Amino acid sequence: MSTGLLAAHSIPASACLQALREQAVDHYVIVPDWVQLSLHDRVQAGVPGLRMINACNENQACTTAAGLVLGGRRPLVVMQNQGLYNCVNTLRAVCLDARIPLVLMVGQFGREYANFGRSPTESRRVMVRLMEPLLGTMGIPFHRLESAADLPLIGRAYRQARQHGTAVVLLVGAPMAWS
Repeated sequence: MSTGLLAAHSIPASACLQALREQAVDHYVIVPDWVQLSLHDRVQAGVPGLRMINACNENQACTTAAGLVLGGRRPLVVMQNQGLYNCVNTLRAVCLDARIPLVLMVGQFGREYANFGRSPTESRRVMVRLMEPLLGTMGIPFHRLESAADLPLIGRAYRQARQHGTAVVLLVGAPMAWS
């Protein structure tokens, strides 16, 4: 593995946290994800105005965040791709049927280093390769977070979720950097 390749596709946790603060995210609802571990570590250490809520599973994370939205809060749901597959029915019920806007950051666990810089739909790993087609089939908008240059997409995701009353997924393509 080339460290340069990983560095080019790795988002610094500090930059991601700053982007979340710019969007006034006040709750970080999490089922731990290895891809976003450095960000979890930052949030767990304590960030003024950002409360971390650990969920037992992805369904609970989505329904907890939905309750926060209904209560006027601005949560972010954080999980890995395997977990999103687990909560497809909850996303359908909460976001598509009930039209509750949620933003999810989903780590592309299992993505090969050789796939960085290419479309995840070309991955050899089924859970990576099928994620975007699944979201497309469900009508859930998504954006790829492949580098720090993509962080403005977080603001776009919150606007889309609110405007359309649905979920918007931010796919984190590579392990976040510890900075």
